[in-house]
Amino acid sequence: MSGLLIGAIIGLLLLVLLTIGIPVAFSLGLTAMISILLFLTMGQFEYFANFVFASLNSFALLAIPLFILMGAIFGQSQASRDLLEAAHMWIGRLRGGLAMSSVVACSLFAALTGSSPATSAAIGKIAIPEMTKRGYPNTVATGAIVAGGTLGILIPPSVTLILYGIATEQSIGRLFLGGVVPGLMMTVLFCLWIFVAISAHRMRGDSGQQEEGSATRGSGEALQAVAGVGVYGWKDRFAILIKVIPFILLIAGILTALYAGIATPSEAAAVGALFSLILVGVLYRSVTPKSLMHVALETTRTSTMILLIVAFSAVLGQVMSFLGVPQDLAQWVAGLEVNRWVVFLAMNVLFLILGFFIPPVAIILVTIPVLFPIVTQLGFDLIWFGVVMTLNMEMGLITPPVGLNLYVVQGIAPDIPVRDILMGSLPYVGVLALGIILLILFPDLVLWLPDRMFAE
Repeated sequence: MSGLLIGAIIGLLLLVLLTIGIPVAFSLGLTAMISILLFLTMGQFEYFANFVFASLNSFALLAIPLFILMGAIFGQSQASRDLLEAAHMWIGRLRGGLAMSSVVACSLFAALTGSSPATSAAIGKIAIPEMTKRGYPNTVATGAIVAGGTLGILIPPSVTLILYGIATEQSIGRLFLGGVVPGLMMTVLFCLWIFVAISAHRMRGDSGQQEEGSATRGSGEALQAVAGVGVYGWKDRFAILIKVIPFILLIAGILTALYAGIATPSEAAAVGALFSLILVGVLYRSVTPKSLMHVALETTRTSTMILLIVAFSAVLGQVMSFLGVPQDLAQWVAGLEVNRWVVFLAMNVLFLILGFFIPPVAIILVTIPVLFPIVTQLGFDLIWFGVVMTLNMEMGLITPPVGLNLYVVQGIAPDIPVRDILMGSLPYVGVLALGIILLILFPDLVLWLPDRMFAE
């Protein structure tokens, strides 16, 4: 039986297990065990436990629970409130300023947590009630948070990019740098779409006019309930930066330690978690035994889920490698007389479809062992490809049926109909697609910063 046919059977089996509702990690593990029984020998089945242990026996994987710990610490603080307030003070006068402020706050909070759901939840709890109170359409209010949250897997430090770097043996520091400019670019594009959406509502003469009256006043009244102040002058704008700058310096310090070779990702994550705890304790005085227990439980739960996926996907990848699936697929693609961009498009369609059903972590760990030889053979830069792949997976976070950010926003804004949340998120799929096109046309948007920083 050819490797391609075996790969198709394994893929179909995995799809069936996911469809009937088995969690992603256990679907991967069951698929691996069944594949061993079907296509390999019982002697190799005895090594299943060894495969699981070997897949987790990596110092680099320590960065994942440590960055998750850092994000959980900030998630339990009032950092999201301060970030939203600071963003609104500086750009709130623009049309749709409060929604834009929410996206900017999401981008900053994403750099602290590296988690899309955590970003959507933390900023959305504050921003969505304020936007709806001031007449923003439900679609704009929820769409800004759903889309802004996706920046959590792109703007460094990102757990998704860490896993991609481990799977492809690429520098995590270069991947983090590669995500900086695209992350800023997507923040700007999201804000531009908000401006367009609000302008369209205003031209129709509906609630957008009411919203504009509240959201664009120079006094910054649209965030009174959040900020607790009425007038935002230059003194207020610079004063709020005192609360925000320590967070920015922490992220800058972590990234500098990585890029300068002072610390490994795991070491940088450990120091980041320690200093985030100190920052939260000093600035917010919210470090209590109860909050620490909540942080520990959240970190354990999230880390266990991710590492189980890492373990079982690695075993499945090992099994497919034994069966020659990646090698046969690479040879088959190499034999096709098609342009490499056609193959690239097909891979992105695959990522998009998978994103409808499984989270980004699982997509990377399931597909990269198979597609890595193809990407390498076609001559695509692996740092650039990883960032483009991440942008593609951001679409999966905001599209049904398993768009995680959609359900997060639905949970924090139960009074808003699901239809409005979906309609608000769909335009951002197009914005993300535009972002991918820009990265294809201008690859230096990804590669310029890593090449400059790591130039010998």
